[in-house]
This record gives sequence, structure tokens and C-alpha cells, in this order.
Amino acid sequence: MNTIKFLLVVWVIAMLGGNARASKPNILFIMSDDHTSQAIGAYGSRLAKLNPTPTIDKLAEEGMVMENAFCHNAICTPSRACIMTGQYSSINGCPTLNDPLPEEKQYLAHEMKKAGYQTAVIGKWHLKALPTAFDYYKVLQGQGDYFDPFFFETGATGVIKRQMTWGNKPWKTFEGAVEMKGHSTDCIADSALEWFKEKRDPDQPFFLKLHFKAPHDYFEYAPRYESYLEDVEIPEPSNLWKRESNGSLATRGHNDELLPYIGTSVGRRNLRRNYAEDEKTPWADKMDHSLNDEDIKRQAYQLYLKAYLRCVKGVDDNLKRVVDYLKAEGLYDNTVIMYTGDQGFYLGEHDYIDKRWAYEESMRMPFIVRYPKSIPAGSRTDAVVENVDYAPTMLEFAGVETPDYMQGRSFKSIIETGKESNDWKKAAYYHYQMHMSAHDNPAHIAIRTKRYKLILFYGTGWKGESEPDTPPAWELYDLKQDPSENNNVYDNPEYAEVVQELKDDLKALRKQYKVDGSEFAYNKVINEFWEYGVAERIRAIEISNQMVQKHKDGTWTHNVKRTPKKKK
Repeated sequence: MNTIKFLLVVWVIAMLGGNARASKPNILFIMSDDHTSQAIGAYGSRLAKLNPTPTIDKLAEEGMVMENAFCHNAICTPSRACIMTGQYSSINGCPTLNDPLPEEKQYLAHEMKKAGYQTAVIGKWHLKALPTAFDYYKVLQGQGDYFDPFFFETGATGVIKRQMTWGNKPWKTFEGAVEMKGHSTDCIADSALEWFKEKRDPDQPFFLKLHFKAPHDYFEYAPRYESYLEDVEIPEPSNLWKRESNGSLATRGHNDELLPYIGTSVGRRNLRRNYAEDEKTPWADKMDHSLNDEDIKRQAYQLYLKAYLRCVKGVDDNLKRVVDYLKAEGLYDNTVIMYTGDQGFYLGEHDYIDKRWAYEESMRMPFIVRYPKSIPAGSRTDAVVENVDYAPTMLEFAGVETPDYMQGRSFKSIIETGKESNDWKKAAYYHYQMHMSAHDNPAHIAIRTKRYKLILFYGTGWKGESEPDTPPAWELYDLKQDPSENNNVYDNPEYAEVVQELKDDLKALRKQYKVDGSEFAYNKVINEFWEYGVAERIRAIEISNQMVQKHKDGTWTHNVKRTPKKKK
């Protein structure tokens, strides 16, 4: 009898454990590098009619589209660190591309494992330290290569010798790596399917982060997409040509004297780096450098967008392979599927390329989530959420309360009900710190509510500098009246009260998030230019003039290499 009772108890425990496992959904977090909302049909941009993302759009049709999802810092490493930690950049220690996220700070993986999940990350990681907090990883080295990539993999013993393509660096040897043949998007999807088929434990719920390298600059697409959009004229944004009143003294300079130096461009405007004359682009040999500035800008835009969208098409096609597998295995409807980009990206708006800016195209992230058991199909929300909120949301789906060390909040109830609680956040906080690095963007902070965006460009670096070398200035955009941010109304007296309210809110957020202290050298400049009276504006004009002079006499120290002049 005792034996029978014992076996009965064991059976009950096993059944309860099985029910607990069955009650937890799988979680698949898909992120593509630099995939902006303008290039996803569900967001209804000028590119939607090209139908670049049918698979992703189907997820949106069957789930929720978040219209106001924002990154805290629109650049790869910082955004990924915010997602992994639930913390803002200055707190998690990854404000730049050069910062590692060590195993002990790979919080999301740790919490998911404690919740009983089998964890894996496949694709682009880009956080320097290997993702050893996961049960399994297979990740690209740094940015990774578009073709014939190699991966660091759990348990791998291979040694790869490779000449790094970024910056023409010397040959390096990498241990614990495996090499694959083909295009990176295909290789990453292949690796995910291999994990599902050979390494996934069917007795555990899974948490998989699936990260595509594409469509990261320089948009090297698989050859099979060469004819895609070949005969299509890609629609242009109107502000590719007319910047109107976008920007300020910080981004345009005194009397527009800094336009050749601030923000890399599609056409020849930026003298150092632009897509019309950049010899590293896949379309460099197709450019006609005898064209005038307007015509070569138009040509560069078409070639740029087609290369970008061909990369996007590759992601969407490979995502379909993963979705089809989930359906075939009966996993599709018991998996929370989230799709996002690690930030937005410029597709010619304001004549900008890349990301980094607090402007909409860069700060806004696509975020689509499907889980038919609790999320209504075809739903949308304009609730303000940030990438620091992604980890708490995934954890709540896993049955885990948000840890105290995370600064983000779960928005699970919002995506399930479409309703915001009374105490839900009213604004997103932004901070780009890599001052004038790579794409000539000054450092800045911003606050974004549903209607307004207030930005302070403070113009100094992240390495302890406490004096600006680009002119500080404020910008305000009324997104209800001006969704494309073409009109900076900071100095419009009709918005004086709005400016003061937003400054108060921004100051309160910075205090709440513990980033306003003297331990951060940039706060000295932020405080000095907070009120921005006559004296501060005069000083900003002087800094603008000095910056131009430094370029002329060769003493400018940021990104000094210039693109060779071509015959016009």
C-alpha cells in the first residue's frame, strides 16, 4: 500500500509539473538589425504598396501592432543591452558600440532559465561578451559577415582565421567557432531550424532570441533578389529634398554653416560620408559621378532603397520558413511571437542615412506581437513603450514578476486588452551618447510623449568630456500637427508653456532613472544649457563658427577622413 501511495504521489507531482509546463507559452523574440517601421507594410508607410513584408504583415494581422514603441538609444549595442537588461544605457553600462554585456548582466536569459525555459540565442548578438547565460548560443562575431559568416557556438571547438571586413582590419583567429556557406540571413534561419529540430527539448517551454543581421548597412543581399524591384520606382519622402525647419543650431549651425558636417546623407551634402560617393556600397560601381548633385542624389536613393528592401525581403522569406515549421509542429499558437528591429533607420527622410537621431524614423521601433490565446487579432495601440520594457513583458508571459533591478515595466496587459492603466508611462526617454561617431550625430537627450518631442543636443562626448565642441540647442516638434518633424517650434511663443512642462517632465524622468548625477560628465553641459537664454545662444553660435574653422584648418578631431571629391 505504501508503494502504491508513493507512486500515486509521484504521478500527481508529474502531472502537476506537466500542466505547469503546458501552461507556459513558448517565446520567440525575432529582431532584425536596422529594420525600420517604414519598411514594414503593416505600418502603412509610402513603401507599404511595394509589399516588402507579407510574412511579418500576417503576424500583425493575427496579433497587435504597437505604434509608439521606442528605443532608448538608436544604435545596435545599446539597444540590445536595454532589451537584455531592462535598464537604460547609463545604468546597464552599454551606452556605446564598444561596451560588453558580461554574463552576470545577461539578465533576461538568467530569469527565463529560472522560470523553467530552455534558452537560446541565434544570429547577431553584438554585445562583445559571449551570451553564455543562455543554454545554447550560435552568434555572429561582432557585426558579422553578410556572406559565408562564422559563428561562435556553444561547445564548438573549431578555429576560424578571418580578415575582418569592417575597417580593413588584419587577419584574426577565432576559437570556438563554426563557418557556414551562403548568405547570413539564410544561415541564421537554417541555424534556428536546426536548433528546433535537433536541440530543442519538447518537455520544456522555449525562449529563443532569433536575430538577423540584415538589413544592416551596407545591405548586401542574396543574389537571388537581384531582380526584385528592379523595374520599380521607389517612392521618395518629400523631405528628402526639403528640410524646411527641421533641426536647429545644433544640427544646421549658424546660418546653416554646419550642413556639410552634421548627419551623413544620401546625396553629396555631407562631405565626409554619403551614399552618392561611398565606395563601400554594393551599388558604388553603378553610380554616375558625372551627374549634378540633384540627379546623383536621386540615383543614390533608388539604389540604396532597392538594396535595403532586397535585404528585408530575404528576412521576410526566411521568417516564413520558421513560421511554417512552427505550424507544422503544432507550436505556432502556443508561442508568443514578437517581431522588432533593434531601432529604426533612415530611408532618406531629412536627407539622412543610418539611425542614432531622436527623430521618429530612428527612435521608433517596429513592434508586432502575436499570441492568439490572449492577444486579439488585428489590434493596435498607441501606448508609449520602450525597449527597456520588452524584458519585463516577456518575463510576465513566462509567469515572472519584473525584478527590482529592471527599470522597464511589463506592457502585457496593454497588448492583451488594448487599454493603458492610469499609471502607465506617458513618455519615452532617449539618450544618444556616441557624440559625432561614425555618422556625425551630436550627442543628445529627448523626451517623447504621444503628441510632442523635446530634444536637447548638448554637443559633448561620453569619455568624460565636459565642454561642447558642437553647438548645443533645443528642438520641439508637435507630432499631431507635424508628424514628419519638419518644423522645430521650440522658439514659437505659442509653445512656451509646452516647452516648460516637457522640460520639467524630462528632468523628473532623468532623476527617476538615476542618470542626472555628477558622475556623468555630460550633465555639466546639459545643466549649463538647460534654460538656453541669450548668453547660451551666443555661446552656441561661437561653437558653430569654431567647428567650421576647425574643419577648414584641419584640426577637427571627429571622423576627419573625407570622401574623395568626384567630378560633377
